Amino acid sequence: MRFLMYDSVTQIEKGVSITGVKTFSLTEEFLRGHYTKRAIVPGVLMIEAMAQLLGWLIIYSYDFTLSTFLALAEDAAVTPDLRPGFSAEIHAELISTSKRDSLGRVSMSAGGREIAHVERIIYGHLSRVSPEDLRRLFGYYSGLNGAAR
Repeated sequence: MRFLMYDSVTQIEKGVSITGVKTFSLTEEFLRGHYTKRAIVPGVLMIEAMAQLLGWLIIYSYDFTLSTFLALAEDAAVTPDLRPGFSAEIHAELISTSKRDSLGRVSMSAGGREIAHVERIIYGHLSRVSPEDLRRLFGYYSGLNGAAR
């Protein structure tokens, strides 16, 4: 099973920011059989969605010459007990980056209000990658097929 926690990328500016969308519906695979009385969207999956988008911003910003791994997520907050059935906008921005690591912040909003954020998120960089494979995956996972060229 693919564990992609966002639906699409709606905007990306190399080295600056990325915005995407995630709709949390009751038919999500991770909800099936998990809750017996009242389904809620797990906060950790909201954080994962935000982290995935910021990771792709870093990879995109380095022209697919590196990959990333999540090293630290700090000062995170999520709105508890959110029921499925809403679309969220995810916005991530790159604060600083070096050859070894990147620092960013991410937030998620629904209906005009913030429902989750991570104020400090750090990624380590991996340089042994196939740029062609990363470019292809980004096109597939982002929905921006022509943007990665």
